[in-house]
Amino acid sequence: MNKQVQAPEESSTAERIEERAERVKQATSSAVASTKEAVERAADHVEESLHHATDKAADAATRANAKAGEYRERGREAYDGAVDRADEWLEKARDYVREKPVQSVAIALGAGWLLGRILRR
Repeated sequence: MNKQVQAPEESSTAERIEERAERVKQATSSAVASTKEAVERAADHVEESLHHATDKAADAATRANAKAGEYRERGREAYDGAVDRADEWLEKARDYVREKPVQSVAIALGAGWLLGRILRR
């Protein structure tokens, strides 16, 4: 009789262990699934943030390139203007020398003498 009493007790203990093991499996599976979902959401968020940052960087690079082109054009215009003015001044100087060669030589000698005195000190 003792064996009959122990058999149901052993089977109920085994069933309880199996039930608990099954609950642990389910809890583990649930935890793994929720962790996997959280990791996927985090990865999606990181990917979205990277795309957003890349778009911002590309936009900034495009704007910087446009500004650089604008400044390059302004610089070219300033350079061309300076070259034109220098050509005009050179042409005026040539005309003056052609019209008044003696005065031009006297001015050149005076400027040379003055520059020599300044540089000698």
